[in-house]
Amino acid sequence: MLGLNHTSTSEFILLGFSTFPQQLLPVFFLLFLLMYLFTLLGNLLIMATIRSERSLHTPMYLFLCALSVSEILYTVAIIPRMLADLLSAHRSISLLACASQMFFSFTFGFTHSFLLTVMGHDRYVAICHPLRYNVLMSPRGCACLVGWSWAGGSVMGLVVTTAIFQLTFCGSKEIHHFFCHVPPLLKLACGDEVPLVAKGVGLVCIMALLGCFLLILLSYAFIVATILKIPSAEGRHKAFSTCASHLTVVVVHYGFASVIYLKPKGPHSQEGDTLMATTYTVLTPFLSPIIFSLRNKELKISMKKTFLSKFSLQNF
Repeated sequence: MLGLNHTSTSEFILLGFSTFPQQLLPVFFLLFLLMYLFTLLGNLLIMATIRSERSLHTPMYLFLCALSVSEILYTVAIIPRMLADLLSAHRSISLLACASQMFFSFTFGFTHSFLLTVMGHDRYVAICHPLRYNVLMSPRGCACLVGWSWAGGSVMGLVVTTAIFQLTFCGSKEIHHFFCHVPPLLKLACGDEVPLVAKGVGLVCIMALLGCFLLILLSYAFIVATILKIPSAEGRHKAFSTCASHLTVVVVHYGFASVIYLKPKGPHSQEGDTLMATTYTVLTPFLSPIIFSLRNKELKISMKKTFLSKFSLQNF
């Protein structure tokens, strides 16, 4: 599978947080566990609310539901293993498990970016072409957009994982990270093809992410231009409020991603790099359901209506 027989290494060791003082590891475990459980609960509540409230059966909330699914699966691919390693002295991971983790983390990570792009397009159509919204964002068309987002994420995950695990790994087995990520694995690879693979994978990832970001920016350029033409301040505020939660999540998503992936090259401490990586793998998924729940008025009202009413009925 994925050319795994091309390497002389059968397993790796995830160093992760092992360089931190031992007394801090239980603290990290409890903090990340609570954030992980909140991420799962928040996304499940969003999905349950959208499913139970017929008023939310619209394209925007279909995309939000798909986004919650991708976010849950992304965190499941990374965080449980990270939590286990925080309390374990045995941090080895088999080659197959490492390749699987890389595939799923990249698949769901890129699916998340593609879905954010689709949601930006949805807001563009809703605000700039409201009379044609039902035609342009038909149920079949929305299902296709979600399907293509998942397919695109799967292709990206397969391309990246295949490229990395076709390499030969020799020498050290220690991955200076808490999951199987591309940069630390490239440092363990040997052979003349390593620089070419590194550049190729980097170029593919940057083009995909930059393409998504530019499409979102283009959507919001048209959205802002249309909103500014609305004569009343109330109308402008109402139009912009439908985009606020999505725009905030985009800023957080790409903001943390740029801090990690576009940081200047140079000497960095392993502890600093590890903590910085948690902002994208733990903090961003943690913030996303909070932002959508608090910044989206319609969703917030529906969540209160759905779960508070059920809680009251059960107590009665």
